[in-house]
Amino acid sequence: MRPDEFPNFEAESKRGFARDMSENGGVDPDAARTKAERDFARLLPAGLASTGQFLFVIEDERGAAKGALWFAEEERNGRRCAFLYDIRVDEASRGQGIGRLAMQLLEREVRARGLDSLELNVLGGNTVARSLYQSLGYTETFVGMRKELPRQSPKAAA
Repeated sequence: MRPDEFPNFEAESKRGFARDMSENGGVDPDAARTKAERDFARLLPAGLASTGQFLFVIEDERGAAKGALWFAEEERNGRRCAFLYDIRVDEASRGQGIGRLAMQLLEREVRARGLDSLELNVLGGNTVARSLYQSLGYTETFVGMRKELPRQSPKAAA
């Protein structure tokens, strides 16, 4: 990713992350925006120059931008791995296999860096992303669940 591409990526990624948390994770929209801002400030304090963070523009064979991808090399659960923070394919380019190919290229890049695993988080309601990852051989390692309980009137609670 070039420095001139980063501001748009950052804005779109924050918006997308907050929207995903809100729509698929049940997080209050304001809280989701605050978390997105906080996470970006922590993970990318120096933008593209942030240590251990790798950001790419996904391009087609002609060099036209079709999306973006962000991963990091991290220590998780006592071992080094790559962690995928964001992969985004532009809406007009979805359904053409670009996301699948980008993930396959990412796996190749991760192996070339000497890492043997790639981890990511996906919210339960994001069925399109979950289906893609499962079709690529990813397994679920954590499932969070929640049930919204109906409010009781003060009389009924007593």
